[in-house]
Amino acid sequence: MATILHIDSSARPGRSDTAAHGSHSRRLTARFVARWQQHRPDDTIIYRDVGAHPPKPVTGDWIHAAFTKPETRENWMHDVLRESDILIDELLQADIIVAGVPMYNFGMPAQMKAWIENIVRVGRTFGFDRGRDGVPYWPMVTGDKTAIVLSSRGDYGYNPGERVAHLNHVEGGVFTPLEYIGITNHHSTAIEYDEFGDDRMQHSIATAEAKVDRLVQSLLPRFAA
Repeated sequence: MATILHIDSSARPGRSDTAAHGSHSRRLTARFVARWQQHRPDDTIIYRDVGAHPPKPVTGDWIHAAFTKPETRENWMHDVLRESDILIDELLQADIIVAGVPMYNFGMPAQMKAWIENIVRVGRTFGFDRGRDGVPYWPMVTGDKTAIVLSSRGDYGYNPGERVAHLNHVEGGVFTPLEYIGITNHHSTAIEYDEFGDDRMQHSIATAEAKVDRLVQSLLPRFAA
């Protein structure tokens, strides 16, 4: 059995294949999950819509609680960290994290950043020890997990080596903290030309959907009985 953590972070509530102004990233994540379930209908899907229900942002109280040893935390500290604990538990259960992360002003939506801030946590997903030889930080998330970012962009040319790749802070913004906590396998694709809405956008949609389908096929053998 495999577990997929399906995350959507778009502020748009619908999908572009079912609603006139729907989300392209939601379209791609739904396609990934649907294709996966065609082959493995009994696998567990955990769904988290941070676009509609954003996690609470990190506060001073959150930081205080997180850096307090669990055995000495006061009740209010456990309350402050409860949502973070739930999000981390979901992440730790997952074999595959497939996240719809549209580009907003060259980076990820604030809702997705709030999710990342809640799951990158000392003592749970990374360790810290000032007295440790070498680097005082180490990843604590184990297992062969794979992270997938399915994005959308109004403009075009944001892929590595293209004209405005240096302005793209979406995939790196997600994958860097995930690598930091121990999730180093990652894949991505994106729909572009949304602001143009012409044949180039339709071609981009078809290309991204085909890549999603190939990605599912490439990952399935890992979970074969």
